[in-house]
Parts: sequence; structure tokens; C-alpha cells
Amino acid sequence: MAIDRLERLLEFFNNEPNDPFLKYALATEYLRLNNHEKALWFYLDLIKNHADYVGTYYHLGKLYEMLMEQQKALEIYEQGMIIAKNIKDQHALNELMGVYNSLQDELLD
Repeated sequence: MAIDRLERLLEFFNNEPNDPFLKYALATEYLRLNNHEKALWFYLDLIKNHADYVGTYYHLGKLYEMLMEQQKALEIYEQGMIIAKNIKDQHALNELMGVYNSLQDELLD
């Protein structure tokens, strides 16, 4: 069933390769399937080509944390906070600040 979902998403993506929602959905699906490399590729593409797609920063940061790359996670959270402020998305800003502060606290312990 998960493969069917992935196949459908890839089919949609092939028809609309610049759709940020499809890239985000694919990154999320690959992450769910434990394919960190492909998830990372789609998240990084979103950061590069759709910087205002603010939800990416939270999930990419969490992926970096999972990969034990805490410094990269902090940098991504910081970038996301800047974007969230610029587009006036207070909810995203609060979430990013929360995970940023939590990770900083963990690193200080």
C-alpha cells in the first residue's frame, strides 16, 4: 500500500515537477519509508527552489537531528525562523523556535 502511494505521488510529480506540495509529500513519504537519502533530496530541493514553503524547515531539521547532524538542524531551524518572520507565519515561527530551543538545551546538557 505504501508503495502504491509512493508510485501515485511520483506519477503526479512527473506531471508537475515544480509543485512544492508534491515535493513535500514525496519527502514525507520517503521519510516514512526510511529512505532518508531521497527524503533529504526533496527537502533540500524545497529549500533551494521554494524557500517560502515554511513547513520544510521543521521536517528537514528533524531529519538532520535523526541523522545526528545537530548543527545542520540548528542552521535549518534558524533559516526557517527567518522565513517564517518574513512571511508573517507566527505558528511556524513558534514551532521552529520551540524545536530550536529544545535542541540547544539538549546540546548544553
